[in-house]
Amino acid sequence: MRVGFDVSALSRPHSRGLVRVVENLLGALERRGELELVRLAPERGVDLLRWRQRELPRLASAAGCLGVHSSTSAFPLGAARRVQTVHELPWRHGVRENADLRHRLWASLGSARAQRVVVPSAFVAADLARSPFVASAKIRVVPWGVEARFQPEPPPMTVDEALFTRYRLPEGPYLFCPGAVRAKKNLSALLYGLAERQQRKSEPLRVLLTGGDTPQLRSDLGLASKLGLGRWVSMLDEIADADLPSVYRLAYAVPVLSHSEGFGLPVLEAMACGTPVLVPCASAPSEVAGAAGLALDPRSPAELADALERVASERFELRRRGLARAQEFTWDAAAEKVAALWRELA
Repeated sequence: MRVGFDVSALSRPHSRGLVRVVENLLGALERRGELELVRLAPERGVDLLRWRQRELPRLASAAGCLGVHSSTSAFPLGAARRVQTVHELPWRHGVRENADLRHRLWASLGSARAQRVVVPSAFVAADLARSPFVASAKIRVVPWGVEARFQPEPPPMTVDEALFTRYRLPEGPYLFCPGAVRAKKNLSALLYGLAERQQRKSEPLRVLLTGGDTPQLRSDLGLASKLGLGRWVSMLDEIADADLPSVYRLAYAVPVLSHSEGFGLPVLEAMACGTPVLVPCASAPSEVAGAAGLALDPRSPAELADALERVASERFELRRRGLARAQEFTWDAAAEKVAALWRELA
């Protein structure tokens, strides 16, 4: 069964998380071998919208493809069979990022035109099913997997602690918050929780951020200074992919406090590395974490402070649960669900 796969996310600027999802899902599908995948990508300089709607259906047809699988919400309307991927619906939760009219139309009217819609969590499926244009029967939940390099112990010849020197990090326990320089990541909630801990005279915790300079980062750094936490916040523009597992393993905990996330790869990666996670109640991150995560209301600094104290007292049990939970998410399982979807369409 030959299927065209829109891999434009690998050749045009897209989020780091989406690129990793596409790479790993493609790799798992190709290893599986049931689908004959034809990678379809635009040439350099070509308008992506025009290419997707005009050239992509033609390329897929010329290659004898049954249809086109898109890793984003945008897909070629002219393809014979169309599979769409909706990663999140942030506007359902009051978040402005990726909530413009184009994203909303693809998630609602676009989903009405797709034969199947892939979503990474039941949380997103429920959000999408609220649209009057989308039939729930065409939605398929395909949870993402975790890469094998995210392990609780470092590989031979790797010393995690070398990162403190490599990235000039101050030593001491830290909370790792990847990409928390955007408003949706809700860094301010964490800062208020740390301020609550400070009032309780608890041991200070550092916050390690990645993601580069943004207006939201500057706003949050101002809040940190106001709360007396300025010297406890460290910023890195980027961490090499090869170093990510070490950063997770060394962390005291990984808070993922965004309620609009569609999945939350950092939650899964942290658990696979044996690191406790803090997640919002009734969210996609809490769905991924299951009983292994410390679920809380991010609007409550007291709850957040309590959860951070529980990390210290329950660390062994949280590690055990997290490792077991992470083993439930594999890219091979994701590939099986995608292959099953295309069997249905065939």
